[in-house]
Amino acid sequence: VQLQASGGGLAQPGGSLRLSCAAAGRTGSRFVMGWFRQAPGKEREFVSAIRWPDFKYYGDSVKGRFTISRDNAKNTVTLQMNSLKPEGSAVYYCAADNTLITSSLRQPSAYDYWGQGTQVTVSS
Repeated sequence: VQLQASGGGLAQPGGSLRLSCAAAGRTGSRFVMGWFRQAPGKEREFVSAIRWPDFKYYGDSVKGRFTISRDNAKNTVTLQMNSLKPEGSAVYYCAADNTLITSSLRQPSAYDYWGQGTQVTVSS
């Protein structure tokens, strides 16, 4: 399984960015797809995840501002990020796994497959 994240960049506080993760290889709609972020000197933090058929999960710090969605036909997962805050600046990673259980989807160690990360910087 190969994951390719894209869409990062520079945004102003209060602005929006849209991240995409394209999956290739032995993937499918039953895979849990997740987004994590990691700022310098900090641990990798859960942002959001989506699992079949359409259950969505969000970290407390992004709830109400970020929206995750999935296009199974295109094997892509999108993270729409609105009302961005400076503390959201980090490298954002997409991740995938087809065996983890719901109680584990917020844990980075539960995912077997990772994309390369895309930088998001929120600054005026």
